[in-house]
Amino acid sequence: MDLLTDLFSRHGVVAVALAVLLEQLGAPLPSTPVLLLAGVESAVRDGFAVRAFVAATLAATVANGLWFWAGRRLGRRVLAALCVISISPDTCVRQNEASFVRRGVLTLVIAKFVPGLSILAPPLAGALGMPVRRFLGWNLLGSALWAGTAIAIGRVFHEQIDALLRALGKLGSLALMLAALAVLAYLGWRLWRRAVVKRELRLFERVAPADAAALVDGRSGVVFVDVRATSPDMPLASRIPGARHLDLGLLSRPGGDALAGWPVSAEFITYCACPDDASAVRAARWLKQQGRHARVLRGGIEAWTRAGLALEAV
Repeated sequence: MDLLTDLFSRHGVVAVALAVLLEQLGAPLPSTPVLLLAGVESAVRDGFAVRAFVAATLAATVANGLWFWAGRRLGRRVLAALCVISISPDTCVRQNEASFVRRGVLTLVIAKFVPGLSILAPPLAGALGMPVRRFLGWNLLGSALWAGTAIAIGRVFHEQIDALLRALGKLGSLALMLAALAVLAYLGWRLWRRAVVKRELRLFERVAPADAAALVDGRSGVVFVDVRATSPDMPLASRIPGARHLDLGLLSRPGGDALAGWPVSAEFITYCACPDDASAVRAARWLKQQGRHARVLRGGIEAWTRAGLALEAV
């Protein structure tokens, strides 16, 4: 522990920048403890807080900018890879889309304070077509608030944190062992949770794009249900012809009828643009709870497009 604090006192700014950069690029290693330690160090080193703040903000901005660019270039496909990197359940995409619909650009301000939202917000903003200048401005504000808050907390509680570090230092190798066990337990829980979610998603009934198109050609009682997040600021560009939109954010709210005017005897085929069709599965389950017949379009709208099937402008 003494070696760790000594290294931080010598290379603190580099440690802050590297920790933030790695976390924002997707490594499952929290950088907030490093920012708190930077706040502690700032209590005894004049000007260190400013240097650490600038380093953390710039590192986060660079990493977020790369993911935003990836989202613009690769669309929602990059989100599937990010869900794997961040060891998050695939429903993380749906939650982040819902946050953009409810809060808009404010999502970028609060993203780094919400576990699971930080890593996905930048590429999702790119995939949803957010203007570059708007992204850069709001993301910079969010990065600065997050870094500044963590460093300020470390500075205010530097005595308590320093006392905790000294206590851990007395434990020696036992402290490192306990820390390693805590990290492994956390990663193990996240991996287990992801496996459970993926198993539940795989068990739901799906229909291939070609078979779904054949159903539509064969009878008129088939209704496609688009569950992708959308808002006036970030509208959808296209959809499967005749598809109805279902806002997943309204399903858990009391009152109202999300299915008002929908045909009662129709077969519903839900689709999204997310890993493992997570949002579409949730919508199909909800429809079945309402007594409707529902299946999921395997691969979502991207599989439909790859199959060469038609889309219509929204």
